Amino acid sequence: MPDSGLSRAQRIPTTDTGATPPPLTSPPGSAAIAAARRTGILVTLVLGGLTALPPLSMDMYLPALPAVTDSLHAPAATVQLTLTACLAGMALGQLVVGPMSDRWGRRRPLLIGMIVYIFATAICVLAPTVELLIGFRLLQGLAGAAGIVIARAVVRDLYDGEAMARFFSTLMLISGVAPVIAPVIGGQVLRLTDWRGIFAVLTVIGVLLTLVVWKWLHETLPPAERHTGGVGDALRTMRGLLADRVFTGYMIAGSLAFAALFAYVSASPFVVQEIYGASPQTFSLLFGINSVGLIAVGQINGKILVGRVSLDKALGFGLAVIVLASVALLLMTAGVFGDVGLVPVATGLFVLMSAMGLAMPNTNTQALMRTKHAAGSASALLGTSQFLIGAVASPLVGIAGEATAVPMAVVQLVCAVGAMACFLGMCRPWQQVAGRP
Repeated sequence: MPDSGLSRAQRIPTTDTGATPPPLTSPPGSAAIAAARRTGILVTLVLGGLTALPPLSMDMYLPALPAVTDSLHAPAATVQLTLTACLAGMALGQLVVGPMSDRWGRRRPLLIGMIVYIFATAICVLAPTVELLIGFRLLQGLAGAAGIVIARAVVRDLYDGEAMARFFSTLMLISGVAPVIAPVIGGQVLRLTDWRGIFAVLTVIGVLLTLVVWKWLHETLPPAERHTGGVGDALRTMRGLLADRVFTGYMIAGSLAFAALFAYVSASPFVVQEIYGASPQTFSLLFGINSVGLIAVGQINGKILVGRVSLDKALGFGLAVIVLASVALLLMTAGVFGDVGLVPVATGLFVLMSAMGLAMPNTNTQALMRTKHAAGSASALLGTSQFLIGAVASPLVGIAGEATAVPMAVVQLVCAVGAMACFLGMCRPWQQVAGRP
């Protein structure tokens, strides 16, 4: 793929192991990027923390969903809206923060978003009604969007090509620890206190992460490369990105794959605990095992496949596995094989989650490689599409009540087939793409 004007100083290649190499010499005016290179491991950890915050905010709360239903005397479908609200907030917030970061740099919008996140999460601790909890979960998502979109934009500022794919896989290793430990932490917090304690822990995490960002994350977008236009310029930039068929194809394919994942995230507490009778601790263990599968496959992608297999081939294989796992889950939950029990269903969910380690980093990489001129706006579109489609999928998994897992499997299969269709029909990986947006 031809170079898009990315300067040598703005590219950080990685070694075959995915580790950040020794600092490169930066030209005048790139002091911030040079500083980021000098603290490469710290920057990796900070970006990993920012990308880990959303799964922490979502997954620590999952074991408490039945408890929230009882505590606030609300239907399960209404309580699931607390997940949907947070997800929708993260989607909409990225549309605002992404262009802001292209105009004012990465640090300032990120710090403002983190402060608002702390405030919203602290209010969730005190929420007396499910309606108020939904409202502040929405605000929590709006503010937390800053970490998601800016972390991805910083990666695009510093990396390109296969190096970017490796770095996204490294981020998946770091941020992937969050969904492994988050339900476990949530389950243990529930042993000591009620669901409000989970939001208290998230508030403390938000404070610590904000301090780390303030101290160690340098600005990576030099003033000379920032956009000076207003809202109209941002909208024109996004329209130009969406006009690129291949960028849009990767964006929608990745978003539908994410929706299949989020259908599992939002339905699994009820499927595992209510339908199959598992305890919150067993649910946390199964959720952690599935997350380990995702992390492991993500590392195979970054450490072994990248540079040896084309990103499109790895992506296509991952989507195919997601489709097959979704078909198997639908057949099992619909009773085609009789009462199969928890173990086969958990195995199907493990395969589906693991294949996300091929789908998610490669769709992001392929989409972002098509744009350098507006990494913040491109990152915002990617994230917004993912979270909006995920927010639509969330309430659908409970449409038939708490006694069946069929809606979850149906949503996953529809999303998986749609992702494959967009990948093949819009990205057309067998063609050599010559242009960029």
